[in-house]
Amino acid sequence: MSSNAAIQKKKPIKAVRPKRDLFRANEPLLSVFMWGINHTISGLSHVSMPIMLMPDDFKAFTKTRVDNHLFNKDNMPSHFKFKEYCPIVFRNLRERFGVDDNSYLRSLTKKCPLDTDPAAKTSAYRALVSFDNKYFIKTIQSEQVAEMHNILKDYHQYIVESHGDTLLPQYLGMYRVTVNETETYLAIRRNAFSHRLKIHRKYDLKGSTVDRQASEKERTKDLPTLKDNDFLNDGQKIVIGPEKRDKLIKTIQRDVELLAGLNLMDYSLLVGIHFCDAVETEQGDAANNDCDADAEADEDGYDSAGSYNMVGVPTPPDSPLAVSSGAQGIPGELNPVTEFYALRNSDQCPRREIYFIAVIDVLTRYGVKKRTAQAAKTMKHGAGAEISTVKPDQYAKRFLEFVEKIIE
Repeated sequence: MSSNAAIQKKKPIKAVRPKRDLFRANEPLLSVFMWGINHTISGLSHVSMPIMLMPDDFKAFTKTRVDNHLFNKDNMPSHFKFKEYCPIVFRNLRERFGVDDNSYLRSLTKKCPLDTDPAAKTSAYRALVSFDNKYFIKTIQSEQVAEMHNILKDYHQYIVESHGDTLLPQYLGMYRVTVNETETYLAIRRNAFSHRLKIHRKYDLKGSTVDRQASEKERTKDLPTLKDNDFLNDGQKIVIGPEKRDKLIKTIQRDVELLAGLNLMDYSLLVGIHFCDAVETEQGDAANNDCDADAEADEDGYDSAGSYNMVGVPTPPDSPLAVSSGAQGIPGELNPVTEFYALRNSDQCPRREIYFIAVIDVLTRYGVKKRTAQAAKTMKHGAGAEISTVKPDQYAKRFLEFVEKIIE
């Protein structure tokens, strides 16, 4: 062989890494949360659904502990625990609410959930939304976990008997994440708002007028959570016509009767309002965000602007973002699945509006803490004042009276 012969160089062989799910997040809590959802949903896929739920199903849980040493440490903490409460019951509820487990898994694990209001995040309260805005994830306290267990059987039975025709939260799962010996409880439910329509105004209504107005700090936000006095001072009404009004009032009455019977109070009526004409004025074109047209969504469920923030980031208390789904509504029509809580205004309304109405914050029992709060507020404001903390039956009565006044 000639000395000038070219020496062939061997190409380096690249190792092919096995494909695996990586649950990257900006903090260990969310990494473990995403890992746990994937783990539990995958496990449930091998469990056949029983024809009838048994009492033990409402007490059941699955718990996983992981101890790693120098393994996958770039993505996950070395030691963590994940617990799912009542997995068969919540799987049954997801089916009754029309939520497919594969869609649920994708929404919660494909990308990291986002804080709805990072400035309001505290050790006691945190609200997140899935990357596609379909599911609302809220931290809850151990007392609320116990309360969920107390009401779950009645709640499930109510959903079955009403065929899901309720404004109560659509609870889809409840979990506990333990990282660095710190336990965090999370409840997941479907969001009340549509991904297609921007919410221009939002109210949290309890039927009380004492200290029920948004603070000046709250009002500086892009989408402040307004309250009862703000609703009345704005001259706002929910104008949907007699037929829709009767149906809505009856649904709320049934829901409130259940809550009062379970000794629950301090719940709210969440009202989000979309001003159709405002969209046309702001954009000059109703192609992306109008009552009569669908927004185009990419494969990740984001709107055409490319950011979930464009639909309006909600603020506490307990305010869900817009729902996003691959199933788009018919142009000019509300989607009955993704816009379950939506009602269009009647012709009597001076402007075109769409209302999103849901009952939220339903896990507060009238116990010693609330009795003490009631006594303190009564001393401060007087026995005749419409304070928010009252007995469940009184709370329900006042709540319904307020609702009947604001709906036309």
